[in-house]
Amino acid sequence: MTRALITGITGMVGSHLADYLLANTDWDIHGQYRWRSPLDNIRHLIPRIDAKDRVHLHYAELRDSISLTELIRKTRPDYVFHLAAQSYPTTSFTSPLDTLDTNILGTARLLDAIRLSDACKPVIHVCASSEVFGRVSADKLPIGEECTFHPASPYAISKVGTDLIGRYYAEAFGMTVMTTRMFTHTGPRRGDVFAESTFAKQIAMIEAGLQPPVLKTGNLDSLRTWADVRDAVRAYHLLVTKDPVAGEYYNIGGSFSCSVRDMLNHLLARSTRQDIRVETDPERLRPVDADLQVPDTAKFAAHTGWRPEIPFEKTMADLLDYWRERVCQGQICPNR
Repeated sequence: MTRALITGITGMVGSHLADYLLANTDWDIHGQYRWRSPLDNIRHLIPRIDAKDRVHLHYAELRDSISLTELIRKTRPDYVFHLAAQSYPTTSFTSPLDTLDTNILGTARLLDAIRLSDACKPVIHVCASSEVFGRVSADKLPIGEECTFHPASPYAISKVGTDLIGRYYAEAFGMTVMTTRMFTHTGPRRGDVFAESTFAKQIAMIEAGLQPPVLKTGNLDSLRTWADVRDAVRAYHLLVTKDPVAGEYYNIGGSFSCSVRDMLNHLLARSTRQDIRVETDPERLRPVDADLQVPDTAKFAAHTGWRPEIPFEKTMADLLDYWRERVCQGQICPNR
């Protein structure tokens, strides 16, 4: 039986990837998570986990080499999707050392555990981020793979390290490692520290009468190309199965671009409330921002045939409905 290991299976992308692989392959899915990770995003998989029906969970921590060695010994994966990370750019400004350790050294620890294992030689996907490109001038749009890195946060710096470490292990040790720079991707289960998700959450709370009709925002002028997380995980499956090339690196992203302001206006137009006022919250502004994030995805499309399929309107509608359901069920936390 083919085995896939997903690090960070409890995250938005990890949980959607598990769903995709269960529906579209016959693989066994092994998910890494920390003992303190909330299980909300994989709650629907718990009956299968308890029944050991193709889904298995394993405790491991990216900052603990022993746990990663044991993880690889237990799972012996054919494919590894390394998605686990400290993934919040804003948080990285207040916790830079945790971010750098988890994302850079954690990736090195995982790859070394795989390198030293005699039990498996998997195809490995290391997930970097479009944030590695950081502040890009308009004349460099759309952003290609060879665009200069100019990271604009400790998180982005950590993902530069993640990207380079992945390529180093491919070149130095002959491991089949590929890295991706996924541009903005969202949908149900998106964490509320990200702009579109906190906007959807606030709208849902306003509609439910749980907060005044004032929506707090950060920078609304950033330009983003939006993709759906369900398209993203389909791309990741193709990455490891469609003639994988060790050491390659790809930009992946959607086809619809608009400013964060336009995205917010789209969400507001879907609200049942027409009296919502928008206010800038200084605490939501980053010290420096990557404000032009438009990808050139031709390289990945040429290699795999992948194209985004889910339209922006559906992504945003599903995200808003996700938060409406959570608010209705009382599954909310303070606005961030």
